[in-house]
Amino acid sequence: MIRRSLVLASITGSLWAQVTFDRILNADKEPQNWLTYSGNVKGQRHSGLKQIAPANVKNLELQWVWQAKSLEKFETTALVVDGVLYTVEAPDTVVALDAASGRIFWTFPYTPAADARPCCGRVNRGLAILGDTLFLGTIDAHLIALDVSTGKPVWNTAIPIPAETPDARGRYGVTHAPLVVKDKVIVGTTGGDGAIRGFIDAYDAKTGKQAWRFYTIPAAGEPGNDTWPSGDRWKTGGGAVWNAGAYDPETNLTFWGIGNPSESHNPDRRVGDNLYTDSVVALDADTGKLKWYYQFTPHDDMDWDSTQVPVLADIDWQGRPRKVMLWANRNGIMYVLDRTSGQFLKGQPFVKVNWLSGFDEKGRPMRVPGKVASEEGSLIYPTVLGATNWYPPSFSPSTGLFYIAGWENAGTINYPGRRSTDLGITPMADVKLLPNLRTDDEGFGIVRAFDPKTGDRKWEYKMGDTTWGGVLTTASDLLFSGGRDGHFLALNARTGELLWKASLGGQINSGAMSYSVNGKQYITVAAGTSLFAFALRE
Repeated sequence: MIRRSLVLASITGSLWAQVTFDRILNADKEPQNWLTYSGNVKGQRHSGLKQIAPANVKNLELQWVWQAKSLEKFETTALVVDGVLYTVEAPDTVVALDAASGRIFWTFPYTPAADARPCCGRVNRGLAILGDTLFLGTIDAHLIALDVSTGKPVWNTAIPIPAETPDARGRYGVTHAPLVVKDKVIVGTTGGDGAIRGFIDAYDAKTGKQAWRFYTIPAAGEPGNDTWPSGDRWKTGGGAVWNAGAYDPETNLTFWGIGNPSESHNPDRRVGDNLYTDSVVALDADTGKLKWYYQFTPHDDMDWDSTQVPVLADIDWQGRPRKVMLWANRNGIMYVLDRTSGQFLKGQPFVKVNWLSGFDEKGRPMRVPGKVASEEGSLIYPTVLGATNWYPPSFSPSTGLFYIAGWENAGTINYPGRRSTDLGITPMADVKLLPNLRTDDEGFGIVRAFDPKTGDRKWEYKMGDTTWGGVLTTASDLLFSGGRDGHFLALNARTGELLWKASLGGQINSGAMSYSVNGKQYITVAAGTSLFAFALRE
């Protein structure tokens, strides 16, 4: 341990520096680090580094590769703190690496309970850090605190499941990166495709003791319960929370996207809007009390989870500054909301959409007659997996643009509870490269740039296949993304021009990030079952 610490001291200039919450709030002031899943608490996934720029990005070359032992999907975005990189090998093994060389310092292996059965893969998307402690959510619904210098557990809390679902322990799990707010660690759980009652929890970072809970499905007598059928249907309403949240220190609100209702393809069994499924909720970070919500897809019959990353931005809106939330939703609509009040400001398609005719005066979507799941089958754009999914978008304060990775697709949806021919649908992310036999009519991947003030599309980059990869932007006006074909891309963030491309030999199912060590900027991305680090040729 002493030898390892001395090596780290020579790399970082300090021994395992403390990450205060003030540092996290002001992450933009230390762009050499990547302190949260999204780079900052705003969810912007934007790096302030400029060494790698449009003029020299063609000189990027591979610096190191770390090969995971796991053959599961690699959807993690790493953290970097003062020259040390922390990542997660699926499902729940934490690894500390030298960020400049890829050398391993320590690992923390965790074996989940045998009955853990979260939907859609045994994955983990990242970690959180506060002080000298890392925080890991596991697929069997534990929250674990680890010492950053050794990887040894500090505490291990089994997340309590709701009393309404005593036999569903195995359905609950954490697959997203926790969010640190002040002295609390906030997480939600998976399982909403089954008979669960979703929730968001906050835990004391020092002790692991539960501080508050917000249920995403309101109980009898609570506001919103009248949007469910009478009786006990709310007890197993679904509403999982399986992606990262965001935080606004000015209002002390934390924002979370809520998943679909259970039995999403049997809508007649749950008449009503089914709050707070398919919504974003704004919670007081100290108490967990609901301050506002907006429901993207009332009475969801398409499995359109609203579990995308909330992106907070300050923009000029109709001639005056406005604090907004940008949201690229799985239902194919890009939204602009006032993040202090939840007021609907704008909604427009960012892909081909045929289920929506517009919004009413309160911002509620108006369905096109017949474009709902039906016994004979309805052709709907986008299809079940949506126009985008969990993977992160980006907002660049440099360009003022909102960048969305997604795909164009359609599907014929049958009721009750079955899907028929899906055009362009891609299986949930895999690690291996697969042949792309789709025509453009059947689906293709895209990165698109929008001006959130006007909704104007500024450019599009069309991929050779559909994508499960996210977006990173930098202060030098670069954009990094990738897709199912294994190509890692650098685009001009202002024009969409392709500037550099590398084939990584496996599907890219993660969001890239950037950091620097000793003045050298790196770009990393997970592809296949490996983590790749690039920097400029010396």
